[in-house]
Amino acid sequence: MTAQNSATGLRPIAVGPLGGTAQAALGVLAFSFSFPATAWALEGFGPWTVTGLRGVLAALLAGACLLATGARVPPRSSWPGLAAVAVGCAVGFPLLSTLALRLSSTAHSAVVIGLLPLATAAVGALRAGARPPRAFWLAATAGAAAVLAFTVQQSGGAGLTTADLYLFGALLLCAFGYAEGGRLARGLPGWQVIGWGVVAALPVNVLTGALALTVEPVHGNWHGITGLAYLAAVSQFGGFVVWYRGMAAIGVPRASQLQLAQPLLTLCWAVLLLAETLPATALPTALAVVACIAVTQRAGRGR
Repeated sequence: MTAQNSATGLRPIAVGPLGGTAQAALGVLAFSFSFPATAWALEGFGPWTVTGLRGVLAALLAGACLLATGARVPPRSSWPGLAAVAVGCAVGFPLLSTLALRLSSTAHSAVVIGLLPLATAAVGALRAGARPPRAFWLAATAGAAAVLAFTVQQSGGAGLTTADLYLFGALLLCAFGYAEGGRLARGLPGWQVIGWGVVAALPVNVLTGALALTVEPVHGNWHGITGLAYLAAVSQFGGFVVWYRGMAAIGVPRASQLQLAQPLLTLCWAVLLLAETLPATALPTALAVVACIAVTQRAGRGR
């Protein structure tokens, strides 16, 4: 892995597999609070307002960090990847997931987004040149199948809802953003990857927030402000710093499989923070997910 140096361009950063796994796991933990934080933010703001304001606040924070450290604008070869980060992680996923959470519970949304690791691994294999062994893909597919079965069981076998369509669109966009960000983090520090991504999305989010504030009501309650602050500072910026750094160290497919634990963590926060009822099948699903994570990590070792 390399990082940018203001004087010499690029210099190596020593981040071993263990450190990379720890940083990716910390990113997963940070992201696991995103849906509960979104539910809180929606108590004070409309969905379009939440999307615009979180993006603007995150861009201001990232821009301040970039200016303070004297970070150089990335080379033109990085711009397409940064555009994917901006579209997938700074606009598309925040908007579609927020719209979904207006129509669905946090628990249901969390398990649908549980398919994100498989999507990220697939995109990463295509874009980052990763070639994991067959055992990796079998375990990843099994983990995704467990999450999908959990989702279908919770819906009573009904077809896809509007919320599900929003969520599937969100995870596809986010998978491209994750994979491109992980690839770029091999040559740029992870915080600069997401920093430039949210800054690139600033014009869209300013317009979105400004228009939304004219039509959506605002209630300045404690939950709404706290949720919005978390989304801007952690979900949109801080969590990505360690997430992209971890992905660069251990590879996009292996890092993405750690996210199989994210839906189960989010279920726990939904119970503790939102008083939602934990589904009876959560524990079996959690055990299946942990087993799949163990297999994917072992299968990818040495590659």
